[in-house]
Order: sequence, then structure tokens, then C-alpha cells
Amino acid sequence: MKQQVIKELSTSELVEKLEEWENQLIRMNLNHSISPLENPSKIKVYRRAVARMKTELRRRELGA
Repeated sequence: MKQQVIKELSTSELVEKLEEWENQLIRMNLNHSISPLENPSKIKVYRRAVARMKTELRRRELGA
């Protein structure tokens, strides 16, 4: 998820997306530990997107 898209989301939408993406990341890591994923680079994409979302939430928290 691109930074520009994240900035356009409302705070409540961002929190929902964050929870959804974190859960997906956990599932992907678990599945990858059991049997290798077809495309393990997706884990990196999800991890970075979660970090971007958390950063944006923190920025909004400090700005308010």
C-alpha cells in the first residue's frame, strides 16, 4: 500500500486496515514456516505496509 493512499484514509479506516494487514501478515508468516510460500517477497510488502500505517497513525497522534 502506497504512502499516498494511506494518507488519504481516515483514522478509523486506517486502524481497520492495519488490523486486517497485521492479521494477514501473521497468517503468511505462519504458513511460510510450515511450507514455503509461492512468493515469499509478499511478506516483505505486507511488513512494510504495516510499518507505514503505524507511522501514519503515530504522526496523526502527535499532530493532534
